[in-house]
Amino acid sequence: MSRLNVAVAGVGGMGKRHAENLCCLVPQARLVAIADADAQHASKVATELEIDRFYTRFEDLLAHKDLDAVVIASPGKFHASSVRLAAEAGKAILCEKPLGLNLPEIDEALVAVRRRGVPLQVGHMRRYDPAYAEARRRIEAGEIGDPVIFKSIGRDKEPPPPEYFKAGLNGMLFLDSSIHDFDLARWLMSDEVAEVQSFITTMVTPYLSEFGDIDAGVVNLRFDRGAIGNVESFRQAMYGYDIRSEVIGTKGTIMIGSLQQTAAMVLTTAGVMHGAVSHWLERFSEAYLREMRDFVATVLAGREPKVTGDDGRKAVAIGLAAERSFREKRPIAMAEMTEQMAARRTPA
Repeated sequence: MSRLNVAVAGVGGMGKRHAENLCCLVPQARLVAIADADAQHASKVATELEIDRFYTRFEDLLAHKDLDAVVIASPGKFHASSVRLAAEAGKAILCEKPLGLNLPEIDEALVAVRRRGVPLQVGHMRRYDPAYAEARRRIEAGEIGDPVIFKSIGRDKEPPPPEYFKAGLNGMLFLDSSIHDFDLARWLMSDEVAEVQSFITTMVTPYLSEFGDIDAGVVNLRFDRGAIGNVESFRQAMYGYDIRSEVIGTKGTIMIGSLQQTAAMVLTTAGVMHGAVSHWLERFSEAYLREMRDFVATVLAGREPKVTGDDGRKAVAIGLAAERSFREKRPIAMAEMTEQMAARRTPA
């Protein structure tokens, strides 16, 4: 197989970017179809990308002739079930984060993936961002010694409209946004999270409490080998899209990310000014492209994906533990999440 026939399910902002990359910037891939529940939008995107077929049902997309792989970019509520269906259909899968909104559905999907032996890559694209990838390389090379503290900030310029939350399709803040930082914590520290404790507020957008969501959260982390960490997430920073991380080691520190859109600054009597990144598709455009190129190359070469289903599951488990922590107002050991799952599997 010299080229991979790929379809994209869900062509909102993220899914459309995946489709555009496949269509125009990944020579080893051929975009053959798209799907979206909104038929009018699906038709519009298909016309823009000059592809012949679009669908409104995921099952119909999977039945498309000669389809090799599917990119799942629908709302998070449908991810686990879509992964299961795609695996049962024998398709290679790139699934956006989160892998699912609860662990039982994720485990059912992963069983199907293992049973059919299909590749599954989870869309934690920050691992493909040049700055984060370089930081990981330097940490692995021992340049900062042993990692001791992990810190990560994720601030959106403004929250989505209320309709986004009313639908309840993407999980609360910890699964919808902070999950990227939870994945980075495991990846950059090369360690597993042992315990989490979260603190939350809805001071800025109090209506979110009606939907069981929050506008800001801080999650403290304890790792298996004794390191500690902190993840901050905020939906309404106003000044821009602000993503930064820091790893402090026994010999030095690595800082990743910048507020600045460019390296230029203007200094006048009014103060110091510089442009700020305004949107996640802008900040991580290169990461999305590198991620897709790697997924296609991985499937064609028959390699194990770099971001596995197990990686996706563990990030969701940390997010769910963070949710449980603020609801129960106590630290949650990750072992409790495992014990809870085992109890559910044991017949009464």
